[in-house]
Amino acid sequence: MTELHTRPGRTYRAFDQRFSSTRRGARLARLLTAVQLTEWGFPPGAADHEAVTVVVAELAANAVLHGRVPGRDFALRLTCENTLRIIRVEVSDTHPARPVLVRSGPVEGCGRGLVLVAALSTRWGVCDRVGPGKTVWAECEWTACRG
Repeated sequence: MTELHTRPGRTYRAFDQRFSSTRRGARLARLLTAVQLTEWGFPPGAADHEAVTVVVAELAANAVLHGRVPGRDFALRLTCENTLRIIRVEVSDTHPARPVLVRSGPVEGCGRGLVLVAALSTRWGVCDRVGPGKTVWAECEWTACRG
C-alpha cells in the first residue's frame, strides 16, 4: 500500500508491506519494490531504480536467511522523500541478532550482502523496533529527474 504524506516543508511517499519469511517472500519484496519505484517515477534500468532494488533484495534475503523466526513475517517500508531526495528502505524482522558487516574473501559464496548495501547506499544501520527484533535500514540518494 502506498500513501502520500506531508509535513511542514516536506512531502514524501511511503509503501508498507509484510511478507512471509521465505525465499518467495524475499523475491516478492524485490519485485514489488521495482513496481513501486516505477510508479514513483524511477524507471527500470535507471541507476536509482537498480540500486534501491538491489538494497531491498539484499536486506530481504538477510531477513529470510538470518532473521527468520518460524511463524513470523518480515516487513518492508519504502519512503521517497522529495525534499531531501532520499529513498529510505527499512526491513524489519523479529530475530534479536543484529547483522554484522563482514568482508568476505573471493572464495566465499556468501557474506557480501551488507557490503553491497553499504556500497549502494549513502548510509545504513540497524535500530530497535517496537516489539521483538530489529529494523535494518538504508538510505539511497536519488539523482535522476523523475517523470
